Amino acid sequence: MLNSEQCKSQIKAPLPPFTQTTAIEKIRLAENAWNKQNPEQIALAYSPDSQWRNRNQFVQGRADIIELLQKKWQKEYDYRLIKELWAYHDNRIAVRFAYEYHDQTGQWFRAYGNENWQFNQQGLMTHRHASINDLAIRTSERKFHWQQGVRPEEYASLTKLGL
Repeated sequence: MLNSEQCKSQIKAPLPPFTQTTAIEKIRLAENAWNKQNPEQIALAYSPDSQWRNRNQFVQGRADIIELLQKKWQKEYDYRLIKELWAYHDNRIAVRFAYEYHDQTGQWFRAYGNENWQFNQQGLMTHRHASINDLAIRTSERKFHWQQGVRPEEYASLTKLGL
């Protein structure tokens, strides 16, 4: 049986059913967490048995999520991410996103993608389906220029950046 502190840690507001406001809030919380690049903390937003399709990888559960993210950031340096609402309904949110990073050779990339998310009643993500494409870019083509970590509130959205 979970104690009251454990129960609180198993609830991630905002909770479904989502409104436009709460869907946007949920997306920004996810974006902020990913930009902080702490796999153990990120995994807590997902149900213990969460199922992911990430590109061509299929993972299940928090331990697999942590491992995937650790490997991701061992090869994607100076990672910066922006997520934006595409659609929402009840306990589901569709997101479009872009992120920039460089590899160990210094080659920059912009990854474009879409995610479909499904949540349980505690606000934990039970399913994440991500389709992602990488595009090599020149350093001069970069658009994400904030200090590593959370994107500043005043920083432009994907739409405003023309992405």
